[in-house]
Amino acid sequence: MKRSIFVIGAGLYGSVVAHELAKAGYKVDIFDKRDHVGGNVYDEKAFGIIVQKYGPHIFHTSNKSTWDYINQFGKFARYVNTPISVGADGELYNLPFNMNTFTKLYHVKTPKEVMSKINEDREKYSNPSNLEEKAISLVGKKVYNTLIKKYTEKQWGRKATELPASIINRLPVRYTFNNDYYRDDYQGIPINGYTSIIEKMLNHKNINIHLDTTLEPDTILKSKNPIFYSGSIDELLGYRFGKLDYRSLRFETAVLSENNFQGVGVVNNAGDKKYTRTIEHKWLGGFTADNGKTVVTREYPCKWQEGRERYYPINIEGNNEKYQEYQEVIHNLYRNIVVGGRLGKYKYLDMSTTIECALNDVCEFIQRYSNNYDTKEVQK
Repeated sequence: MKRSIFVIGAGLYGSVVAHELAKAGYKVDIFDKRDHVGGNVYDEKAFGIIVQKYGPHIFHTSNKSTWDYINQFGKFARYVNTPISVGADGELYNLPFNMNTFTKLYHVKTPKEVMSKINEDREKYSNPSNLEEKAISLVGKKVYNTLIKKYTEKQWGRKATELPASIINRLPVRYTFNNDYYRDDYQGIPINGYTSIIEKMLNHKNINIHLDTTLEPDTILKSKNPIFYSGSIDELLGYRFGKLDYRSLRFETAVLSENNFQGVGVVNNAGDKKYTRTIEHKWLGGFTADNGKTVVTREYPCKWQEGRERYYPINIEGNNEKYQEYQEVIHNLYRNIVVGGRLGKYKYLDMSTTIECALNDVCEFIQRYSNNYDTKEVQK
């Protein structure tokens, strides 16, 4: 009889892994320290509105197979992310940076005029050494100071001059009147929410779900069961090389007695307010009923410390090298453990990429153990 495979974390990565393993005939025990499945994509209903409890999640991909995969678990409504930003000057601007943004900022009308303004405002750094230099070299000082600087420093808890240029390498700049943030072929939000999708993934006779349950690192490391682990790798290995840095988040949610608070799903704040964005959930879920209620969440970045959730890895010099040391220990000493997900990989992953990584990890596992899983102990 096959030993159970342990999956640590019932978020998107762990749920895809558990589903695929169960479908292939393996027994799976999935554990999560929270009292619900779904991890950070968890949502719940309030006044008929789907409320995304851990920040807005818009599914987007240009990979049709990934889109088809997630759609087998729930129907998606078309949703194109068109966020707004409150600038440091208090004005509202369209995101991503496009002609709607630039014409308001510079009071000009054509792409040629905008390009001229930006070129005049740029500093030409031969090798930008930090985020501030990189941003100014791409979009100039006015865009940077109005829409990037304060937001970025709140988000990361560091001066922009202390952040690597690589964080902003993919800054979208468009000289068209197009507010579509992602521009992927397939975009949407599930009509019944992400929790419903995760529950369908885990609804299999071969899967046992353990919520409010934490497996201690020592228990995981001593186990001979194959394990898929999507927690923090430094915690798993007892912080032997020191703690990796993360940013955490604090959410303040309120039910308001009005139908329409801000008219859009997401409004960033690049000004002096301590929160980075405001989410009005009904516009994320396509909820349009006139019931006199709306649910609004403000998102406050904060320093990660023990007891808080880890949300964003801080991929600066030192942290990435430290992560590689942890990864080598897993690879060399704990071959029965597969580390994945945003925390396990210490990398920001979109939902589509998370699914693709999970499918790849399961495929590699099955190829590796299909011939000896029943009869051989996994060697450490």
